Amino acid sequence: MRPRVFTALSAVALAALATAAPAMAATGASDVADQLKKSPVYVDPGAANQLSPAQADALAKKIKDANKPLFVAVLPNSAAFPKATILPNLRTDTGVTGLYAIRLGDAFTSGADSKVMPKQAVQNLNSAVRAPGTNTDAATQLNAFVDKALPQLKGHAPASWGGGSGSGGGVDTGALVGVGAVIVAGGAGAYALVRRNRRKKAEEERAALQRLQVVVDEDITAFGEELDRLDFHPAEAGADDAMRADYERALDSYETSKTLMAKAERPADVTGVTQALEDGRFSLATLAARREHKPLPERRAPCFFDPRHGPSVEDATWTPAGGAPRQVPVCQADATRLRDGQDPMVREVDTDQGRRPYYDAGPAYGPWAGGYFGGGMLPGLLMGTMLGSMLSSPAYAADYGAGSYDAGSGFDGGDVSGADFNSSDFSGGWGDGSGGDGGGDW
Repeated sequence: MRPRVFTALSAVALAALATAAPAMAATGASDVADQLKKSPVYVDPGAANQLSPAQADALAKKIKDANKPLFVAVLPNSAAFPKATILPNLRTDTGVTGLYAIRLGDAFTSGADSKVMPKQAVQNLNSAVRAPGTNTDAATQLNAFVDKALPQLKGHAPASWGGGSGSGGGVDTGALVGVGAVIVAGGAGAYALVRRNRRKKAEEERAALQRLQVVVDEDITAFGEELDRLDFHPAEAGADDAMRADYERALDSYETSKTLMAKAERPADVTGVTQALEDGRFSLATLAARREHKPLPERRAPCFFDPRHGPSVEDATWTPAGGAPRQVPVCQADATRLRDGQDPMVREVDTDQGRRPYYDAGPAYGPWAGGYFGGGMLPGLLMGTMLGSMLSSPAYAADYGAGSYDAGSGFDGGDVSGADFNSSDFSGGWGDGSGGDGGGDW
């Protein structure tokens, strides 16, 4: 058994052997963080009237059973926990990538690393549990938040949680010693299983990349053909420096896309390719506007139905089969088709069941679509489709790099990242106009 595996298993066993101490009143974010490293739910004694020990235990069990990196703190509204900084400070001091929810007095907010949940999804959850007419007692609100968040949350629970409860208490040390011995004894078998799973994952990624490469090569070829049809010459009459810069960016995007695709080893690597193509097509749209003396186009996402259509010009209502209506960015041609009651020209790809729209074709197309529709936009567009449901699955994130289209570090949910995170993901307010800098609301 390798030393790293033995060390990890020993750490788990030792964490399980630790006897949880009764919760002490926290003097700041660092004290709360110390408690959250041991259990997903911390209730400060100053807020004990908000959530009973039994309620805290039940909430912690729900989170642990789901094996998700969701941290809940119930705190008194006091100077020790300033609204403006408690959320990012708690994330910094805990140091674990995940979703953090705080009930501060009667106020509530949450924030998450984009690796585990897009910022827009967090804001929507905050709004849902604070909506007028909802029951805002702590137990009801926190359970509603956790129930809504867990199915969407990516990643795994941190190893430091072990097997304790939400509010602390004693454990049977002798029984846990036996458990620890079994864990260590089974280390060799666990390592063999890890190696086998890694090989299987690598094979699946290779197969996914091969299928995905067909679609990406089509995109690169289509963009190259657009460049050929452009008939622009940097020295032509009327060409200025701005036009030449647009043309140069388009050419650079074309070369970048080819280079990145040639180096791609995993499906997640394709995101950079489609990002380059999206940037190149916007450069061409800007160049066309300059040559025709028209207003420069707004920087918008590409057409949802087929990014090869170029930048979108408006948002239109679209309802997938069996799904709910939503606004999607569309090109002028597809906008006209939708207004006329016709079907849009959807990008279809090969599947084992024949040609299917890309959003109903399987998980490999997530990184491809993520390059075109980044920044947390994609899950909302695809909600209710096959790919949309896969994007909300932790297995998808692990196998196909679902988080690659979001900003953030290379740490997955539940990993220890220390202070390496995007602070804007934790810049929310409290729904009462206080705290935060515009990222969300308390």
